[in-house]
Amino acid sequence: MLMHWFLAAVHLLAFAVAFAAVLNRGTALRRVITEGAGIRRVLLADNGWGLAAAALLITGLLRAFAGYEKGTDYYLQQPLFHLKMTLFMIILLLEVVPMVTLIRWRIALGRGTSIDTGRATLFARISHLQALLIVLMVVAASGMARGVVLNQL
Repeated sequence: MLMHWFLAAVHLLAFAVAFAAVLNRGTALRRVITEGAGIRRVLLADNGWGLAAAALLITGLLRAFAGYEKGTDYYLQQPLFHLKMTLFMIILLLEVVPMVTLIRWRIALGRGTSIDTGRATLFARISHLQALLIVLMVVAASGMARGVVLNQL
């Protein structure tokens, strides 16, 4: 029972950290454009976002498929689970280009070379969209946890 509780708590906290981190990354990216500074803040927020996403993925997989919650059959037949996973996949797809670019920024920063911030505004918008999608994931998750069935609404 403690493991169930622990995984649920970590999963919920990871949502909060993910939301805050991706929102902070977006805000920091906007400041890079307007103020011309704050690259390290962007990268720090990106680190938090990456760790939270990993925690969401690991705890979510354990909860859904390792027997710690309602069971695999429940999740696979629950439309809100499919919605939540679709939102997560959209978030991950949106993350590919910013992730690669921010890795390049880290490398350039480590070498002391200049960083091309030309797409920072786009990445800020992507980050803020991802924050919204995280909120929608929480809405889907709360319905799923309560056994809400979409065709009963």
